[in-house]
Amino acid sequence: MRTSARGLKLIMRFEGFSATPYLCPAGIPTIGYGHVLEHLQHPVISRNDAKQLLAQDARVAERAVTRLIRYPLAQHQFDALVSFTFNVGSGALQRSSLRAMINRGEVTEAADQFLRWVYGGGKKLPGLVKRRTAERALFLEQG
Repeated sequence: MRTSARGLKLIMRFEGFSATPYLCPAGIPTIGYGHVLEHLQHPVISRNDAKQLLAQDARVAERAVTRLIRYPLAQHQFDALVSFTFNVGSGALQRSSLRAMINRGEVTEAADQFLRWVYGGGKKLPGLVKRRTAERALFLEQG
């Protein structure tokens, strides 16, 4: 399965675009649409280059979702989980109650687990609350 255009737009909306490197709320050097850098020394990039990096990064998240989720997902559920994994990483998905509940078939109940992942740097972040609420809504959408 691949992330739909709608799923990529969700990621882009919450990651935002920056042509120059910056430190995300977790203190990680980032550029474009949430692309992680090794350091802050990086040339300016265009939106097109940022979209290409996003596509590459999304593939990493897609592989993680495909590997870790055994339950058959609808496109909207897959998109929501890719957005989540893109943001928190595959290790967090692997260890999460969200994953365990989905794999047990407790799909509707699992949706509330998105809302637990709203902290960055030990603080509840309004941007993460909005993102998780949007991911949860997409995940629960009736296809």
